[in-house]
Amino acid sequence: MEIRKYQQDDKAAVIALLRLNTPDFFDPSEQIDLEEYLESKLEDYFVVEENAEIIGAGGINYFPKEKTARISWDIIKPEAQGKGVGRKLMEYRINHLNKKKEIELIVVRTTQLVYRFYEKMGFKLTKVEKDFWAKNFDLYQMELKNKN
Repeated sequence: MEIRKYQQDDKAAVIALLRLNTPDFFDPSEQIDLEEYLESKLEDYFVVEENAEIIGAGGINYFPKEKTARISWDIIKPEAQGKGVGRKLMEYRINHLNKKKEIELIVVRTTQLVYRFYEKMGFKLTKVEKDFWAKNFDLYQMELKNKN
């Protein structure tokens, strides 16, 4: 398993990952948001490859004035879920952020469906908002202090 920087050639594979996780973890309407993100809003985005196949992806966006980084668009192939892929990708990004002295807080905005994963990674729940992403997809905002 290898984690590397996202390249534009990876877009179709990342969109395919999203589709594999829809409607279980994403609303169909979110594909447009992901496509826009990959085209114009990504800052640091990474993919996880195994046997030359992309099985996971996830990013980081930065908010320098707030000294904050936000974990974004975590997507793991359904067959790879529960096998440590998400954990390795999250640890990779946390380690990446630990090197950035200007970042004090790491935020993730997720749903009620997977927030327990982030809890296991040390994130604390700070906010819940019903039907934020789409109907039955609530916002669970979580935070972790950066260990820089």
